[in-house]
Amino acid sequence: MGTITFLIVLSILVFIHELGHFLAARYFGVTVHVFSIGFGKKLFSKTWKGTEWRFALIPLGGYVKMKGQDDTKPGLIEDGKDSYNNIKPWQRIVILFAGPFANFILAAVIYFAIAILGATSLAPTIGNVIENSPAAKAGLAVNDKIIRINDTEIKTWEEIGKTITQTQGALKFYVQRGNKVQAFIIKPQVSDSENIFREKIKKRMIGIAPAPKLVTINHSPIEAISYAYDKTIESSKMIFLGVQKLIQGIIPSSEIGGVITIGKVISDASESSFIALLAITALISVNLGVLNLLPIPALDGGHIMFNLYEIIARRKPSDRVFMYLTITGWVILGSLMLLGIYNDINRIFLKE
Repeated sequence: MGTITFLIVLSILVFIHELGHFLAARYFGVTVHVFSIGFGKKLFSKTWKGTEWRFALIPLGGYVKMKGQDDTKPGLIEDGKDSYNNIKPWQRIVILFAGPFANFILAAVIYFAIAILGATSLAPTIGNVIENSPAAKAGLAVNDKIIRINDTEIKTWEEIGKTITQTQGALKFYVQRGNKVQAFIIKPQVSDSENIFREKIKKRMIGIAPAPKLVTINHSPIEAISYAYDKTIESSKMIFLGVQKLIQGIIPSSEIGGVITIGKVISDASESSFIALLAITALISVNLGVLNLLPIPALDGGHIMFNLYEIIARRKPSDRVFMYLTITGWVILGSLMLLGIYNDINRIFLKE
């Protein structure tokens, strides 16, 4: 069942990505010969309105084949206003960007659905108070529920951390203890901590940890729009930073996961709850959008760079340079895929 869920989720993400390219291409009048989900041998196809829609044997991606576009033949010239190579460079950039953009839109739609259905998060209930910490000295105790900090209403544990780090000076905590609400004045202290990339940082803390309790937050449609926007932007920034930290060597290459890891994450999420599956799908959709925008030849971002060069230099890169860079791009992508699979296999054997 997990494998089926993985294939369905991946197919939807690929379909939306390629649909972005397809719709933008058709908007500019470019003929699309093939819209494929998967690579390799064709399993099923149907021609509709001049495009062959197909499912292929290897379901780990997809593509749209436009008239006049062939990475193996960079100098390909196909006459007609409906040819990709005959439209303006900025129009090609829009077509290329439309795929990743469609993934960002899909993620936002999913996050909107999560907000409406009920987003789950850690409850703002204290599970542990560190000895001699500002919280302990002020009198906070296990099972206290933080309902407000100064004038900021608190609904989730995440909001506690944000409020503490984004304010200055002492804070007034309103805490529900049993049937009573009590107020405590706490002055956070700057302490050593780690961020999500395990980097050593300094931040304001009061010395509390969450209880293992979840809370479901239901949003109105207007609130859900804001939630969807914030989560999509937050996820995009996190993935961009993750790539940056990986290049800098802060995140070790052993952390790179392949299709096995992705499949396991999706499978585990589907077994947990439908909301968890939606959340993972949204995050992978953002991931797909961000990674495709990287300036690596053979990816959308690389092709965007080629077209930007054409706009600036007023000429296309030479066929030889285009081919060498594209081959280099494929080598980089192939190496990353092999590294991901290698890490996946290592994790499996390490667990055993």
